[in-house]
This record gives sequence, structure tokens and C-alpha cells, in this order.
Amino acid sequence: MGCCSRVRYIVEAGETLKKMAVTDFRARCLRVIGQMGKDREPVTITKRGRPVAMLSPLPPASGTIPIIGAMPGSVLEYDEPFEPAADPSDWAANR
Repeated sequence: MGCCSRVRYIVEAGETLKKMAVTDFRARCLRVIGQMGKDREPVTITKRGRPVAMLSPLPPASGTIPIIGAMPGSVLEYDEPFEPAADPSDWAANR
């Protein structure tokens, strides 16, 4: 049956929750994490029947573009790379 043979499915308030004993989780944690990544359902970890932790998937990426590498090709030409990009007299700090 695989990693989830010892996972109990509990129905509370119309929701199906996965619960697993901490000893079973310790023995199968990588497989449980992999399965959770596929089905996107959180798993409650219990110790002696009491919930002690909840393993939940990360929310999907928000679609934001990372800053590093976000502007490739935006500088088309820069003739003097070792000169200041602006005239130093234009800087407010020099006034």
C-alpha cells in the first residue's frame, strides 16, 4: 500500500483530515512528504493520540518574478561602463 498505509483519515466538519502517529511518521517521513507534495493535503502528526504537529504544503508560488535576473536585456547599450551613469552634480547628496 505504500507510505500511507498507516495514515488514518478522519472526517470532521465535512473535511477529511490525515492523521499519523509520530513513530510512523519518523519511519516514513520522506515518503509522507512526497505524497503530501502530490495530493497537497496536510498531515497531522500525533503522539499518544494527541495532535503535536501539522505538516502542510507550501502555498503555490504567487507568480512574482525574482529580483535577480528579472531585467535581462534591459540595458541595450552602455558606451562608457567605467564612468558614472549620471553627472555627479545631479546627485542630491552632493548639494
